[in-house]
Amino acid sequence: MLKFLSLSSGSSGNCYYLESGGEAILVDLGMGIRRFKKYFADYGLSFSRLKAIFVTHDHADHVQSVGRLAETCNLPVYALEDTHMGISRNRFVGKKIPAALKRFVKADEPVTLGQFTLTPFAVPHDSAANCGYLIEAGGVTLCLATDIGHATADIKAGISRARYVVVEANYDDTMLEMGPYPVYLKNRIRGERGHLDNRETAEMLCEALSEDAKRVWLCHLSEENNRPEVARQTVEDRLKAAFGSERRLPVVEPLARLRPTGPFELE
Repeated sequence: MLKFLSLSSGSSGNCYYLESGGEAILVDLGMGIRRFKKYFADYGLSFSRLKAIFVTHDHADHVQSVGRLAETCNLPVYALEDTHMGISRNRFVGKKIPAALKRFVKADEPVTLGQFTLTPFAVPHDSAANCGYLIEAGGVTLCLATDIGHATADIKAGISRARYVVVEANYDDTMLEMGPYPVYLKNRIRGERGHLDNRETAEMLCEALSEDAKRVWLCHLSEENNRPEVARQTVEDRLKAAFGSERRLPVVEPLARLRPTGPFELE
């Protein structure tokens, strides 16, 4: 069994907690440390179970408190080499990761740590580097991919191997077009190294989801350019149109931006 808990998902901070067999890891820690510790206490989680932090990329909403928690709890931090370099240069990250706690991962090379095996895969985004993770623990597979500029074969391959999927559905294209953002920012979001909109996410899932997929969580929704129900409905409608009664469809659920969602016990 694998426990999954989203502590926060969005531009104000991203952090995901996974636990199996009495051991736990974090993927990203982009919220303030006090808010993180409050959520940890609220859910009765134990710092002693944490074995490591795995990082997707170096933007502050994913790494703001990684260095502080790593140093406090003596936790190794796993990331692509370019991601570690990007964190070191990021002026919005006050506490850097101690050199002794840095661990380097490479795309497509699995890392086994206690109960967990994580396989990183490349994800296009306008960061120093970005990766998603295929996570295997307790007989369960979960794929996590966020801040996706465009769908790629690597991302689809990760999704196709997973029973559970956490994937970005950042914006609704109509809302973005009609919204207040300046043109340069709209173009950046829509760009090949920006983010996925709801329809692009839906199409990618139609192409990649395994028939065994049980649940899809939509992550990193924009506060200004998306709504949870809009994202969910867009993805659900596209999956129904693609598969109809041919197969059982996974449950689709958006993750909350500023509060935890879950926990979920995955089998």
